[in-house]
Amino acid sequence: MNIHEYQGKEVLRQYGVAVPNGKVAFTVEEAVEAAKELGTDVCVVKAQIHAGGRGKAGGVKVAKNLEEVRTYAEEILGKTLVTHQTGPEGKEVKRLLIEEGCDIQKEYYVGLVLDRATSRVTLMASEEGGTEIEEVAEATPEKIFKEEIDPVVGLTAFQARRIAFNINIPTKLVNQAVKFMMGLYQAYVEKDCSIAEINPLVVTGDGKVMALDAKLNFDSNALYRRKDILEMRDLEEEDTKEIEASKYDLSYIALDGNIGCMVNGAGLAMSTMDIIKHYGGDPANFLDVGGGATAEKVTEAFKIILSDENVKGIFVNIFGGIMKCDVIATGVVEAAKQVGLEVPLVVRLEGTNVDLGKKILAESDVEIVAADSMADGAQKIVSLVG
Repeated sequence: MNIHEYQGKEVLRQYGVAVPNGKVAFTVEEAVEAAKELGTDVCVVKAQIHAGGRGKAGGVKVAKNLEEVRTYAEEILGKTLVTHQTGPEGKEVKRLLIEEGCDIQKEYYVGLVLDRATSRVTLMASEEGGTEIEEVAEATPEKIFKEEIDPVVGLTAFQARRIAFNINIPTKLVNQAVKFMMGLYQAYVEKDCSIAEINPLVVTGDGKVMALDAKLNFDSNALYRRKDILEMRDLEEEDTKEIEASKYDLSYIALDGNIGCMVNGAGLAMSTMDIIKHYGGDPANFLDVGGGATAEKVTEAFKIILSDENVKGIFVNIFGGIMKCDVIATGVVEAAKQVGLEVPLVVRLEGTNVDLGKKILAESDVEIVAADSMADGAQKIVSLVG
């Protein structure tokens, strides 16, 4: 789950991580009032959307007086920002962060991420802050420094100090930088983050080390014990189909193809999308109904797939282990009737009660194309849609 920058900074503030003073605003008047309350000579007006690259898209403006705050707020609020992370459709700005200006002397990058290869949290940092870290990694990988963190000991002061020296934090500010990184790590662990990214971390003219931007992502599997974080969820920033899927414990991610996929198991779902691409098709979604799906779950999954107007066909690929093929077949038939299916439907079943499942499909009055294998099913749906 993602949260907005201003929310991320509120979380970090609880852990002693230095961030600029700022206030959220939902209207132009609130933005002007926030700037008045901050009382600084320079204010920064920042669009709040769940995407990076806002500055390049015109979503971050520096205002030198209240009139400029008003002008920029009017310009950004309601604007659709298109960045490299939003896709071509962009995202509408519905809230702003009004923040005090900073005398920036130097920008750095600091981030915490779970390294899947080592199963450990890794602290990454670079003195090339304010730019895309992916570009730095590709062009000058030697400028990125990493510290692998022992989960028993946690981030140690000497590791944070080594990072600070490696990225050339001014010597007199190293202790501040260490405190910053230790607080960031504590927030990451205690709030069940999956990513904590500070880009840029800045050194200011008055000798402070602070987070000028903050991106925190959270492990959705841990949200049941993080009610404070869950309250920060902004549903308007999320795909409506993905929100609906989460209500039924379905793992759904919208894509931009035209073949809807309904599969059980994340690995099988990935393989299904790959084989559709292999035969020249384009998946419209990733949808894992899980191991214990009911007929009701399957019905809801169908409705979610078909709510995407780009879907021109559906491929159901089920391997029945815990989930029985006859239950899936019943759900598929029921769902097809309920939604008034008007697009081609290809179903491949394998596993527990497969013969009974195929019998249910064959005897239904719904037009279903049976497939003998995953490859056969992929070829058939691509052909029918194409």
